[in-house]
Amino acid sequence: MSERAAIAEAPPAEPPRPGARWLRPSLSWLLAFVPVALALEHGGARPPLVFFAAALAIVPIAAWIVRSTEQLAHYTGDAVGGLLNATFGNAPELIIGLVALRAGYFDMVLASLVGAILANLLLALGLAFFVGGLRHRDQTYRADATRVYVSMMLLAVTSMAVPSAFRSLSGGTVAAAQHLNLSVAVVLLALYVLYLLFMLKTHPHLFAAEGGGEGHGAGAEQWSVARAVVTLLVASALAAWMSEVLVGAAEGTGKALGMSQAFVGLVFLAIVGGAAESVSAITMGRANRMDLAVSIAIGSCIQIALFVAPVLVLLSYAFSPEPLQLVFPRVLVATIFIAVTVSAVVSGDGRSNWFKGVQLVAVYALFALLAYFVPT
Repeated sequence: MSERAAIAEAPPAEPPRPGARWLRPSLSWLLAFVPVALALEHGGARPPLVFFAAALAIVPIAAWIVRSTEQLAHYTGDAVGGLLNATFGNAPELIIGLVALRAGYFDMVLASLVGAILANLLLALGLAFFVGGLRHRDQTYRADATRVYVSMMLLAVTSMAVPSAFRSLSGGTVAAAQHLNLSVAVVLLALYVLYLLFMLKTHPHLFAAEGGGEGHGAGAEQWSVARAVVTLLVASALAAWMSEVLVGAAEGTGKALGMSQAFVGLVFLAIVGGAAESVSAITMGRANRMDLAVSIAIGSCIQIALFVAPVLVLLSYAFSPEPLQLVFPRVLVATIFIAVTVSAVVSGDGRSNWFKGVQLVAVYALFALLAYFVPT
């Protein structure tokens, strides 16, 4: 029998069964840790077990939040869609920070804000460069957009350092410090609104991905508005619930493992809160869509500095034992300035490779080690 006849007589390939897709590896599998974390908490388990179970549960919840906002952006348009992504894309960081504020963990909140910026700017972007560089010798992206991102980060970090400088250099009253802190929060929010206007309305061409890519959810299944809204609300509620469990076990975890609140916030909470966006950036780097990878990683940093931090300051007046002061320890101020400078030097030319990724990840590892060995 000829090869052509054999092919003709061969039975058609069996279509994939509907349930087969559920057997594929997925972040959604980690949702099993939601009941595990609750059972450990109510069963009086050791704080580290509760903490890490809740942390693993938050990772797929964060992915749900990001996915639902992307789906809503298909219906609302670029402007409103960008605002939704800005508001809800960093919802896990905002919820974790708010829960920690209610518990009075101010050092942990400040460390988690800096840690979230470091995790995106150095770890996520570095891994995106590294993973992409392993598959593609050299990758390119829009250098002009990256320069805008980095300049916004420098402005944001400078503004966030003002209350710290005031506390260190002047003998002003507590009332004056609080007024300055509130004024800085308002300035950051105003700068954030103008940044959205610049990116979405007046100069969107600077941020358009090369090759016509419009989003890292392109080609995926289209959700209805109702499904996207319900998913967003359910995921936000679950994130708030698991964040309360996570923060409640954070202090005991730090003591059990010999870690300070600053290290827990700087490393653990920051990585957990930004897990979904970090995975998205790394995935885009591997797919050679570096404009999207850079946009996700550095854009998230801008949202944290210009939106999450000032919103936490404003919300602290209603939900916290006392107002949150953006007074960062000098070591954190120096760390974030160094991180922004290093990322600007490494990524400013619009080209990436695996070794640039190694450089960024190495700097992040050094900062994590510093946070671990500094006791306060």
